[in-house]
Amino acid sequence: MTSAERLRAKGLRATRPRVVVLDVLDAARASHEHLPVAQIAERARVKLPTVSTQAVYDCLDALTGAGLARGIEPAGHPARFEARVGDNHHHLVCRDCGRTVDVDCTLGHAPCLAPSDTAGFAVEEAEVVFWGRCPECRSQRS
Repeated sequence: MTSAERLRAKGLRATRPRVVVLDVLDAARASHEHLPVAQIAERARVKLPTVSTQAVYDCLDALTGAGLARGIEPAGHPARFEARVGDNHHHLVCRDCGRTVDVDCTLGHAPCLAPSDTAGFAVEEAEVVFWGRCPECRSQRS
């Protein structure tokens, strides 16, 4: 299914900026990247030179709202976005460089962590961020 078809299937207009931003996220997913807005805008401008950073933010808001993208906000690092959605995966984040890597659910089903008390909530998903240092940053510290 094309990006335009996926947008329409979620009830969104397939505007050129939305299509381009979704294409950028799809390409990043193929290379396992989690991109901050600045990189998304930079890559989007290759196909659509006039797209503003604000338009990229607006597109990301629409895409995350429709479930076509996911934003993560690791403390101390810029928000990052990805097209891998709906599978309840988690992330490893490097404390030094901010590199972010996907980690599949720790127990294999959603939610893979259960709270000690649900306070009446119907738990649908767990979000976990594992913190550490990536191999490159560890080797630089040695």
